[in-house]
Amino acid sequence: MAHEFWLTDAQWSAIEPVLPKVYSGARRDDDRRIISGIIHVLKSGCRWQDCPSAYGPPTTIYNRFHRWSGRRIWHKMLEALVKAFPDDEHMIDSTTAKAHRSAAGGKGGRATRPSVAHVVAERLKSMS
Repeated sequence: MAHEFWLTDAQWSAIEPVLPKVYSGARRDDDRRIISGIIHVLKSGCRWQDCPSAYGPPTTIYNRFHRWSGRRIWHKMLEALVKAFPDDEHMIDSTTAKAHRSAAGGKGGRATRPSVAHVVAERLKSMS
């Protein structure tokens, strides 16, 4: 694909030392490919399931992102990149935020309610 993201050799050599060396479970897929897939999803904003197959299975890509987020490995990788490339600009942009569909007012929209003054006035009229 034309719009795939791949880590450069310099970027990879900077972050490779901070990656976990010991892991349990099945043999791990190629870290460089999976990390490139994670960055592709984060840059493009696509769903994990829509990640191109060149990066590997979407479940693997999501699980690696989720597990490493909890262990602060992404933080360590970003620090390593800043140390390796001190003259580059380093920015994290979080300007996009998805709103839940209920943020627009919920099911059926907003219900109109009469004010208390109208309710009291109606009671007084019906009593006379």
